[in-house]
Amino acid sequence: MRQYIASRGDTVSRIAALHGLTPEHVIQGNPWVGRQSYLYPGQVLFLPSSPRKRYAVQEGDDPERIVSLFNVSLDDLEKLNPGVTSGRCTPGKVLVIPPSIPERVVFLRGEYGPVDLENDISSLITQYPFIQAHPIGNSVLGKPIHVLKIGNGTRHLHVNAALHANEWLTSPCLMSFIEEYATAYAEGVAWNGHRPEEWYNNWTLWAVPMANPDGVELVQEGVLPGHPYYADLMKWNGGRRSFRHWKANIRGVDLGDQFPAHWEEERERRGVKLPSPRDYSGPEALSEPEAAALAELAESVPGEAAVSLHSQGGEIYWNYRGYEPPESRELAARLATASSYRAVELTGSDAGYKDWFIQTFRKPGFTVELGIGKNPLPMADFEDMALETGLILGTILSNVK
Repeated sequence: MRQYIASRGDTVSRIAALHGLTPEHVIQGNPWVGRQSYLYPGQVLFLPSSPRKRYAVQEGDDPERIVSLFNVSLDDLEKLNPGVTSGRCTPGKVLVIPPSIPERVVFLRGEYGPVDLENDISSLITQYPFIQAHPIGNSVLGKPIHVLKIGNGTRHLHVNAALHANEWLTSPCLMSFIEEYATAYAEGVAWNGHRPEEWYNNWTLWAVPMANPDGVELVQEGVLPGHPYYADLMKWNGGRRSFRHWKANIRGVDLGDQFPAHWEEERERRGVKLPSPRDYSGPEALSEPEAAALAELAESVPGEAAVSLHSQGGEIYWNYRGYEPPESRELAARLATASSYRAVELTGSDAGYKDWFIQTFRKPGFTVELGIGKNPLPMADFEDMALETGLILGTILSNVK
């Protein structure tokens, strides 16, 4: 057993990933963790030794084949198995296999939060200089709201994710698509039947992968005394210490009800008059800096289409009070076919980003409910949801009408 002292930002999943363990390993050594909503800085955990993969050398094996089989580095294999690169690789010998080398920039190291996003953006723009990134504003607590821009086309596609805090898994899904798009474009290869060079030449993609960073951090890490909104958040949350159900921003405003598309009617329909974990529309439309930043971006670069990624339900909403253009229905059907989701004609809902985009620009806008289950969705769903995100966005970017 090893001791580990928790620090700010630690979660069970993040600690497990860092030490080559599963969350279950961490909980097994610290049963109290399973009964506590969050870790607090200074708490001492006992971590078991990291379980190692082992491999019995087969006839015809050599070190190069083994590192290729397990996607590990030759140096790491040698460190754990001294002499393996200089002849000690005989059939039957059992080798200890080091951790695999990550094949990509965007992957889950536990919950995906604002720090992960910052690191992944930095890595992507270094690896792919044709990706541009800059803040379009700041959250209530001053965290940057980043946009990534890729492509050189005259048609503009706006995409945002993690507008609702406990739907944070949509953020790495969007980032994963950006990485796969960039990789395929750089290598000049197709992506799931699409041609990224045509995307790049015809479209400019504007992606805001985490529109509500304060809320995402709250859901994942909770809140401690000393936080500027501690007393308010505990009151708005009914005294509960767990914020995993929280959708709003840090001021208790639901950013999904913040846009000036029949905002007053949505406020009355919701009937929530004070800050809350969800459904409070705020004192006025676009009162929150996160929502205002998205609106300002879309107004400064009018788009041909827009997508707001949410979870969950496996559905695509495409209409808004008849303001949508005629092509929206057919395009929604194509997105549904690509993703195996359902295209749904929605009524009785206002003030969403998609609603405002359609009403303002009279262009196709979509709310996509990724995945199925209960928010926050399990991290095990990430790969499927990331692929579905890509198939939906790829279909729009391949639309030449």
